[in-house]
Amino acid sequence: MSVGRAVGLLLGVAADAVFGDPKRYHPVAAFGRVAGALERKLYRDHRAAGVAHTVVLVGGTALAGAAVERLAARHPVARALTTAAATWVVLGGASLADEGTAMGRELDGGDLAAARERLPNLCGREPRDLDTLALAKATVESVAENTSDAVVAPLFWGAVAGVPGLLGYRAANTLDAMVGHRSKRYRRFGWAAARLDDVANLLPSRLAALLTAAGAPVVGGSAPEAWTAWRRDAAAHPSPNAGQVEAAFAGALEIRLGGRTVYAHGAEDRPVLGHGRQPDAGHVTRAVELSRVVGASAAVVTALIALFARPR
Repeated sequence: MSVGRAVGLLLGVAADAVFGDPKRYHPVAAFGRVAGALERKLYRDHRAAGVAHTVVLVGGTALAGAAVERLAARHPVARALTTAAATWVVLGGASLADEGTAMGRELDGGDLAAARERLPNLCGREPRDLDTLALAKATVESVAENTSDAVVAPLFWGAVAGVPGLLGYRAANTLDAMVGHRSKRYRRFGWAAARLDDVANLLPSRLAALLTAAGAPVVGGSAPEAWTAWRRDAAAHPSPNAGQVEAAFAGALEIRLGGRTVYAHGAEDRPVLGHGRQPDAGHVTRAVELSRVVGASAAVVTALIALFARPR
């Protein structure tokens, strides 16, 4: 039983809700600078260089977390405080909700220029030619995926592996965002980061989908539709993880997601997730509300996991 770890997770969630991301000297930004500098040293257009890049950065971050965990292991208060600090640093729930809320407001007001300018804060889509409905669809998909990646997954790994799990997961997820895509430069170099992120999110993404179905009625959504869309449509998505929670959100809000998706490196034709109408500004607002519900549920569930798991 690890009371300190469970309390630390809940304190970290509360800190994220109250304070949001650290305003200055954010450790994730520092990690990004280190990752970029190491990439300039190691970059080669093949997988082996990418594996080395990933192992050094993610492994080094997890080892640093393990050292912190070891120092606090015999002191429950210290364990709670270090877990809380790490949780606050790695969570992105508050910033995700802020960006999604702002996007919904701009779409509702018809300010397409502002909405297109904001979209890169949420995802890597090419916003230039997107209309209101396409911007709303991209935002709902991003809110869904990031609810899993930036909230549920770090809490899950914090519950089962403490500070090393929190920091190691965030390092892997950040590295995937930096190099784990299918552009010409990163198709081979970013392979290791992308595959590691896939593995790290296998269980959390499914937990996020389950919590989405359970929480759908809180925002006026449909739990049965969320469950049906998740089980029916998720496997057709090219990502083994993003499709889980995107399909569940589509069913919960009774809308259609997926289809043609335009990135800076090219367009992808993705399967349709869910049934119903195309999302609009109102669905963006409801997606943010659902994201908050899922995040709160994940905090409770993962605290219980931490409480009853054998401490390490």
